[in-house]
Amino acid sequence: MIRPLLILLILATHALCAGNARQTAAAAMVLTDSEEQVKLVKTLQEAGPEAAEVIRQWKEGEVYLYEASGGVKRAVTLKGEKDAEDKQALENYADGKPVLDATGAPVRAAAADLEVVETDSLLRGTMKEVTDLLKFADPLPEKRARAVADVGLNQELDKLPVLKALAATEKNSRVKRVIEEAVALTELKAPEASTQVAACEALGRLGSIPAQDALKTLRAEAVAAGKLEVATAVDAALSKIAGHVKFVNTGGTLFRGLSLGSVLLVVAIGLAITFGLMGVINMAHGELIAVGAYTTYVLQNVFANGLELSPFGLAFRIPGMGLTGTSASLYFVAALPCSFLVAAAVGIVLERTIIRFLYSRPLESLLATWGVSLVLQQLFRLTFGANNVQVDSPAWLAGNWTVNDVILGWNRVFVIVFAVLIVGGTSLVLRKTPLGLLIRAVMQNRSMAACMGVRTERVNMMTFGFGSGLAGLAGAFLSQIGNVGPGLGQSYIIDSFMTVVVGGVGSLAGAIVSALGIGIADQSLQQILGNPVLGKILVLGGIILFLQWRPSGLFVTRSRNLES
Repeated sequence: MIRPLLILLILATHALCAGNARQTAAAAMVLTDSEEQVKLVKTLQEAGPEAAEVIRQWKEGEVYLYEASGGVKRAVTLKGEKDAEDKQALENYADGKPVLDATGAPVRAAAADLEVVETDSLLRGTMKEVTDLLKFADPLPEKRARAVADVGLNQELDKLPVLKALAATEKNSRVKRVIEEAVALTELKAPEASTQVAACEALGRLGSIPAQDALKTLRAEAVAAGKLEVATAVDAALSKIAGHVKFVNTGGTLFRGLSLGSVLLVVAIGLAITFGLMGVINMAHGELIAVGAYTTYVLQNVFANGLELSPFGLAFRIPGMGLTGTSASLYFVAALPCSFLVAAAVGIVLERTIIRFLYSRPLESLLATWGVSLVLQQLFRLTFGANNVQVDSPAWLAGNWTVNDVILGWNRVFVIVFAVLIVGGTSLVLRKTPLGLLIRAVMQNRSMAACMGVRTERVNMMTFGFGSGLAGLAGAFLSQIGNVGPGLGQSYIIDSFMTVVVGGVGSLAGAIVSALGIGIADQSLQQILGNPVLGKILVLGGIILFLQWRPSGLFVTRSRNLES
């Protein structure tokens, strides 16, 4: 008579060949021999991604054992709604069909009356091993690379055949590099010195940063065992990795400096218009940045489930469109033009009501706009609350791009591209449009422009509105790299003025060079000194010394105004 266990094994093998991981798992669940269960679970690694869900359900206690008539146990799950007695319909785990009694009626039972399929430490370890191997077949290259990297760090020699087989079939170049690194890391545990030396050479060539600890451990073991050739190979590998680390740190510092410079440029470009060209010291520029950020926050909620506000104690609700997923993330596309228009409108109101009376009176404009900034901050608190609000980045800005171990965040890449587009667009407006021609005419010689029929007051209004709109655009982007709060603009107002003054008041090219120079210098000094505060102090000190030597900044804007 054939043993029941042999029958189960035959059924499981047939199920696996048919690609049904659930049948294989169901066969293993009813076994009482832990070693036989382990054997069947190991075969699940050939079943593909379906097996990962099977193992998860088993580990999390979602599968039960039901003893039918005749004492035969089968794996089942509970489906459907509970009745008054907390009972649910039983479903065969192997094929998904309802469990029927002798009369053909569906069987119902409560979870408390069933036996949960249990696991022991040996079985859980095997499940983890199989789950790790199943990740190698994940359709996303990022997940495959992460799974391979984890296996490499564990340095288990019995995984070498799997890694080498995977290397022969993998098509993605980044994942292939991770596999090569994992193989070399694992081979550091090989007993043969020649294999260890070859692994060290491979890790040095790859510049494997995660391998440094393993290499140092191997060196200590090699010295203790008298394997001088292995110790020499480890030293050479560590030297190459150290060079690669310097390259990564330098590349990361330059990228962070470039992105910080781009942030400063985006923030300061509007101030370069209002302060640089118009000569208005606008201390409320930071609050115009916050206007753009809060506009982005409102649109995010409008695209989702709406927003409740209570300015001055008057509660009202802005309805939402109820969008989700990719559709909801489009709020940021709409936020870019809206933040520009809303901030520009606020700027125009500010110019018409206050600024227009304070041209050529810098001290009075400074004090007046400082008062406006305090009023706007309090208005933000009354409307949105004193706490910061969260603006979620769209999925297409949340990731990063890794180039030779240098991590480039998509949001930072976006701000660099964004800054280039803003500078290009501003330059085109000033040089290629009728408005730009009028702005340049009025700023160079206001009296002569007025004599030629230019409506200088309207030009002043449009210029200030344009500069304010650029501040709103800066706020829309800053909402993607930090929280939005009433004091958001105050974090950037000093840096904005510093960027404009160092570059040369009224010079767009000067603002670009100044922003990038300050950003790269700031990040480089922080990296070299290891102290962000001291780095910023040195940057500020350098700016003060520079302005002592060149008070007009990098680029001096020439004017035809006879009064200058």
